[in-house]
Parts: sequence; structure tokens; C-alpha cells
Amino acid sequence: MTEINAQIVDDQPVFAAELTPYRSLGRTGFRVVLMLSGIVCLFYGIFFMVTGAWPIGLFLGLDFLGLYVALKLSYRSGRQREEVTVSRSNVSIRKFSPAGRMVEHRFNPFWARFKVNRHAEFGITSMHVSGEGRGTDVGSFLNPDDRESFAKAFRGALASVTRRL
Repeated sequence: MTEINAQIVDDQPVFAAELTPYRSLGRTGFRVVLMLSGIVCLFYGIFFMVTGAWPIGLFLGLDFLGLYVALKLSYRSGRQREEVTVSRSNVSIRKFSPAGRMVEHRFNPFWARFKVNRHAEFGITSMHVSGEGRGTDVGSFLNPDDRESFAKAFRGALASVTRRL
């Protein structure tokens, strides 16, 4: 009985992180940007239509539509996330796409290797976890500061798990 309880305690996560992309423009900002650009496009579109340069007015409408689509796609890609957990028996990386599909990668922490690619000027450019012939990237959408802090914390958690025998 105590052996089973000890196994359950050992499998508790020592590290858990949810990685999400940063979006600087909130919902209110989204509406304000669209409203202001819509007013400008409408004003100049009407001006050019009245003065006889109607194709320019139509292109301003297409510009506004393009801005709306680009912002919507940006927000959609912002729904992706990754859940990373490290326990004594498992390293789990769960990736959620913007559509909600989930792919999970599991590694034995004693075989897992964490590789960080750095550029002298930009810092960390990519992070990969591999082991047992499999691998995956981690936090590809993070900004450089978040990559640095995640890499330090994840490397420390992985080292603490594999150190205790």
C-alpha cells in the first residue's frame, strides 16, 4: 500500500507551464483600430467617388477588408497554446491548434534532451525537446524574453527531476 502511495507522490508535476502567444491589441483596441480605419476609408472613399476617381474609392474598401481579415487571422492564431509539464516519470508537451485540435508529445525525462538554438544578436531562436528518436519544438510563438525565461525554468525542472535517483 505505501509503495503505491509513494508512486503517486513521485508522479506529481514539478513544473507546469501554459505557453500562449502575446497579443498587444486587445478587443477594445481591435474595435478602435477598425472603427478609425473604417471612418478614414469611408471619408476618402466618398471623396474620391464624388470627384470622379471612383476606382480609388473601391480600392480603399478593399484595403479596409484586407485589414479586417488580417486582424481576424492574427486573433485566430492567438488561440494556439502549449501545455508543458515535467514530472519524475514523464515530460508532456500538449499543443493546441487555433482550431482546438490537440497533439501530445510524451518523453521519458531521463532520455529527454532540451536543445536551445541561439543567435548572438537575437537570443534564443528555437527550442526543441527530443528523446527516444522523437522530437518536437516548444514555444515557437514566444517572444525572445519569454523564450529565455521558459528555457531557464524548463531546463532547471528537467535537471531537478533527473538529478534525484
